[in-house]
Amino acid sequence: MEQLTRSELRKKIMTILYQIAVYQSNKIPYEVEEVIHSTLEIDNEFVKNSVYGVLTNQTDLDALANRYLNKWTIDRLGYTDQAILRLGIYELLYTDTPEVVAINEAVELAKDYSDDDVRKMINGVLDKVYHNKVDHESE
Repeated sequence: MEQLTRSELRKKIMTILYQIAVYQSNKIPYEVEEVIHSTLEIDNEFVKNSVYGVLTNQTDLDALANRYLNKWTIDRLGYTDQAILRLGIYELLYTDTPEVVAINEAVELAKDYSDDDVRKMINGVLDKVYHNKVDHESE
């Protein structure tokens, strides 16, 4: 099987996070490993680490998103948009992905899967998270 690019892997991560959100909202039991495996046949550390990272830190990620969403909350976004935003914030704060890449990749996913307003919202939130992170690192 050919090697997937990081961008293609992020699309898979978004799909997995979307699927898990649907299961959670419908109270359908699931195993994270099975959801990952149903979307991605190969074992991939980047995908696994990202999915588990987002799920483990979801409360913090959502709190941060809600702080920067203007008069809005993450749970009002569609599941796809939630997945993109959570993954973007997760990559910004918890991985060594360069910040500009993390933001750009999330915005690219939003261009393909979200409407214009949501794409702008995601971009705005990630920009604020990034600037807040940079400000704290320089203190």
